[in-house]
Amino acid sequence: MNKYKAIALVSGGLDSILSALWMQKLGYEVIPLFFETPFFTPKKAKSATCAAGLTLTVQNISEDFLQMLKHPRYGFGKNFNPCVDCHGLMFRKAAEFMAESGADFLISGEVLGQRRMSQRMDTLNAVRKLSGVAELIIRPLSQKLLPDTKPIVEGWIDKNNLLDFNGRGRKRQIQLAKEFKLSTFVSPGGGCLLTESNYCKKLKDLFDYDQLDVRQADLLKYGRQFRINGNMKLLVGKTEQDNEMIEKLAANYILLTPEYVTGPLGLILHKGKPSEDEIRLAASILLAYTNKAETEDSVLYGKKNNLNLKAQVCKMSLEKMKNYHLN
Repeated sequence: MNKYKAIALVSGGLDSILSALWMQKLGYEVIPLFFETPFFTPKKAKSATCAAGLTLTVQNISEDFLQMLKHPRYGFGKNFNPCVDCHGLMFRKAAEFMAESGADFLISGEVLGQRRMSQRMDTLNAVRKLSGVAELIIRPLSQKLLPDTKPIVEGWIDKNNLLDFNGRGRKRQIQLAKEFKLSTFVSPGGGCLLTESNYCKKLKDLFDYDQLDVRQADLLKYGRQFRINGNMKLLVGKTEQDNEMIEKLAANYILLTPEYVTGPLGLILHKGKPSEDEIRLAASILLAYTNKAETEDSVLYGKKNNLNLKAQVCKMSLEKMKNYHLN
């Protein structure tokens, strides 16, 4: 083993896994690290690292990420994806973990020219500047084409042992994956909700009404979303999984459920305390998605585990719901 140790930023995509395995092949101890937020989860990265024989460390950086998301220095991509600022933040957080773990430098899987917005030479340099640890970053798959940083200058790494991948083609990655016997890894990364237009429409609503926080961002992934007014949103579960997650994330919000028949859960997100009229409107929308309910029926509501209040309402018409529906 080489005496130097690296922290590898891992997305779960092929390139980041290859970068970690390449440095491991060269004799370096590599610690794969994934940063979790409401917009990307470690599920894919856990599966990928496990299959590659690597042990993944996961850290949640949701609060820091949301602060960055509100004011990204380099702006957004096509949707709400602040790719340059995101990568810069991750390198800063990885540098903190590097100090804790006794590692010497950082690696990531970016390939020069592969992505038009975030992997050009200028944007890779911008990420380095934002990171605060520019001289400790190595990108093994393309480092032969990039400026030398401290690990190379100081002789910790022989640049001749690194690679010169370039452009959007993936033949060389796939060939290297075969050499590492990674038959299941033939696709790039991805899975960031900030690149999905439908999700970003709902996220923009939180920005517009200054209601963006970790819990609200988490809840955007579940159910149907309704904007009732400037102070209130409603979530209505589509599936059993939605209902489970809505109940899990309910905290001190008001839950709604049909009294007499099985149906979706509703969740009122309100800046203050919802009025009786607001609750009745939410119950009317919930009832519209309860197939077994009568046209006029009863909805229970209250705090989690204490749904002891009742509203008798009529199902809202689909035409009227269009005024509130976000997705």
